[in-house]
Amino acid sequence: MDDRTPQPDKRSSPWRQPVMWLVIGLPVAVVAAGIWMIVIASGDGGVDSVPEEVRRTAQIQTTDLGPDEIARAERLSAIVRRDPEAGIVEVLPVSGRFDRGAPLQLDLVHPSRENLDVQLLLQPTELGWQVAATLEGDHDWNIRLAPVADDEQPRWRLQGRMPRDQLAAHLRPRLQAQ
Repeated sequence: MDDRTPQPDKRSSPWRQPVMWLVIGLPVAVVAAGIWMIVIASGDGGVDSVPEEVRRTAQIQTTDLGPDEIARAERLSAIVRRDPEAGIVEVLPVSGRFDRGAPLQLDLVHPSRENLDVQLLLQPTELGWQVAATLEGDHDWNIRLAPVADDEQPRWRLQGRMPRDQLAAHLRPRLQAQ
């Protein structure tokens, strides 16, 4: 046999070459991952709204923590409970001295959509405060409890978070004792 004999053309399909899969597969994977990240970032779970008035000075955000300081000094805490079967929302005091004859204002803030925020006026009962209301449990709630005040600034404030499908949450001052 002569080594100069022409060999048959053994070209294979480009799709059988591993390098071709890298050349096409990597950019496709990057584009798919980018689209997936945009979908995740546009979801409801990543943004928390803040119902308090926030002032900006240069690059510093400030808010009034006076009501939280008062609640911490008085060692106030409470449990907020929703009962979908009975159609009520109830606040039960845990510690501190509450004015048991005065109504309370309960603000339930949706983490990202302001139009779903709920504001309830709870009336005193034998065990705490209560109002007839049905709350959705299909998302988290940021919760703020304060006495109904004549002026715009509440005397004290308790805050907490009720995760999705949970029936109760512990409310406490934002500032913790040191």
